[in-house]
Amino acid sequence: MAVIHARIKTGFAHLHARWADRLLTVLTILLAGILFVLAPLYGAGVIASESYSIALLLLCGAALFVVSGSPVTVVSVLVAIGLSAVAATLGLRHASLDLYLHATAWTILGVSVSWAVARAVFGPGVVNYHRIMGAILLYLTIGSTFVAFYTYVGLIIPDAFTGVPMEDRPALVSNLIYFSFVTLTSTGYGDIVPVHPIARSLSNIEGIIGQLYPATLLARLVSLEIESRRK
Repeated sequence: MAVIHARIKTGFAHLHARWADRLLTVLTILLAGILFVLAPLYGAGVIASESYSIALLLLCGAALFVVSGSPVTVVSVLVAIGLSAVAATLGLRHASLDLYLHATAWTILGVSVSWAVARAVFGPGVVNYHRIMGAILLYLTIGSTFVAFYTYVGLIIPDAFTGVPMEDRPALVSNLIYFSFVTLTSTGYGDIVPVHPIARSLSNIEGIIGQLYPATLLARLVSLEIESRRK
């Protein structure tokens, strides 16, 4: 049994070393597809089912297992997938619970992905194309995690935002994704406005992260490149 366990561990380590960087690119494409293609299509009524999100979460979980190499992270992702599956099953019968479950799933997934990807992007090693894609993935994950936070605030405090009815309908997720990335990039169109102090505080935090992240990332990547050239 010990021999089998050792072989599995060695095989996994080899798999992780070979595919970890490439899967950063795969995860980036998957998340971008969820945020900027499937969610808007669902919000516009073109896609009637939420099964697409569960399928992509499963793919994210499989890829994340290789990227992170952490059993705890894998369990967290599986819990998030389970919550999303339950939420999709409940559908419109329990609208509020449905939204809470989706928000919890995205929070767990966002924290897990951020932890795994941050270690891969900011850790020592050669700066390559896949690591740059991982940095983009981390940025997208931050924005999507704040979508979950805004959902919590909107559900607990119904009038926390103007321009976004907090109702379980297809347009809600698309609207919150739009607001989150408008805030993260400091675009500020003003069609959706946080009016409650907690909502404003969250928006401020996301805006600050959006300003500091590129500078921090650039400094780290430059230092990694200098270190790799010295070696």
